[in-house]
Amino acid sequence: MKLVTFDDGRVGELRGDRVAELDVPSMRAYFERDEVPRATGAEHPLEDIRLRAPIVPKKFFHTAGNFREHEEESKKVAWSHEIAPWIVFFQNVDAIVGPDEPVVYPEHLTEELDYELELAVVVRRAGKWFSPEEAADYIGGYVIFNDITARDIQRREMRSGVFSFCKAIDTFCPLGPWIVTPDEIPDPHDLAMELRVNGEPRQVSHSRNMSVTIPEILSHYSALGYSPGDVVSTGTVSGVAGFSEDAASLYLKPGDVMEAEIERIGVLRNPVVSWQEAHGEAAPERVRW
Repeated sequence: MKLVTFDDGRVGELRGDRVAELDVPSMRAYFERDEVPRATGAEHPLEDIRLRAPIVPKKFFHTAGNFREHEEESKKVAWSHEIAPWIVFFQNVDAIVGPDEPVVYPEHLTEELDYELELAVVVRRAGKWFSPEEAADYIGGYVIFNDITARDIQRREMRSGVFSFCKAIDTFCPLGPWIVTPDEIPDPHDLAMELRVNGEPRQVSHSRNMSVTIPEILSHYSALGYSPGDVVSTGTVSGVAGFSEDAASLYLKPGDVMEAEIERIGVLRNPVVSWQEAHGEAAPERVRW
């Protein structure tokens, strides 16, 4: 089943090229009820609705370092800091945008805007302190996450051993296009992954390259306590602009279009726009980090 949020926040099930509206006020409520809501009887052609971010969670667990190929590519360009395993921090949920919504280039903050394709997990029910063997009971679905990152800010933040602001700026959290329930993805470690910029493949990998398993990730961070509808990212794959030999030529710029694709889930498309285009005024004075 593919679950969508659309138009003014309504929830539906994607059935082919139509969306069947469900009797539930929000996607978080869908998981909080822990029951399948009934269809209202209203259906809409997919082309006639506007998809939104499928869910805005109570907590967004941002994990990293789970694809060691990402660490290995960082060494090739002498990235400033180690990408350690088992990194976690909370993402700013106000930065979430949905399919086809623009990522705003904050030129007063960064000159090194990068992309990071990730598979994310939606938590089905509340839980704490569970084992990897129990983790399947907590998985409500899978969704694509594009972890937009300001690399110049990140390098400075990592001097303190933590980073968050570089990934939490407004619009830096594209999520979508829908949530795919586990019955349609029997093995989340058997999914091809690709991110394209203007049609050019930049990140090409596979979820089997994850260095730990999704059940292990969910179990490891369950000590923090999950709520229904929480989102847990699983880290990015190799191929980011910032770890390439010619990073400057690959960083995102206004006019670029990103397509983040994961097999069995779909394609999350987001354009990059300038601050002027987004806000109708020049960007604020440059901030130095």
